[in-house]
Amino acid sequence: MKKALFLLMVVMLGATFAGAQAEPGNVAFWRELQKLCGKAFAGAIAADTAPSPDFTGKVMVMHVRSCEADRIRIPFFVGENRSRTWVLTRKGDRIELKHDHRHEDGTPDKVTMYGGTTTNAGMSTRQFFPADDETVRVVAPPTNNAPSAAANVWWIDLVPGEHFSYNLRRLGGDRLFTVRFDLSKELKTPMPPWGWKD
Repeated sequence: MKKALFLLMVVMLGATFAGAQAEPGNVAFWRELQKLCGKAFAGAIAADTAPSPDFTGKVMVMHVRSCEADRIRIPFFVGENRSRTWVLTRKGDRIELKHDHRHEDGTPDKVTMYGGTTTNAGMSTRQFFPADDETVRVVAPPTNNAPSAAANVWWIDLVPGEHFSYNLRRLGGDRLFTVRFDLSKELKTPMPPWGWKD
């Protein structure tokens, strides 16, 4: 009886220890993203409910160009357009996503630095970013009764060795945009984005 009780206690303590040591999803996500630093990958539209000539038929490339301890910058090239950079920043136990948009001369676009911050630890392969107040301020409201950018939710899927996808859903409507990048094939280092400063 004493032996059985002892074994039960060992099992319970082991389970408690394992649970206490479980790594938060955002920590694993950030570590895997850091592993991509310096690498570039080709992508393609996987879903787009409102096709735009800015994206249709264009070559798409993501380049994990800059990795600091708490900030990762990922330029996103669409054809010859090098205006877009995704900026991911760790803030405590949360991750912020911002969209840095630039003109060819490096000056900021009037619609820039919108995005959102995770509200929980998320998963090791997926992080969600609901729209923040800055998004509501800089993104023009719709001209009809469609949902505004306040209803935006972005998320990034990162499956190591397989794919990275950037996604946007506007809640309350049918807007969905997804571009998926193949992580199994690296590209040569592309040119810097417009206005890039190391």
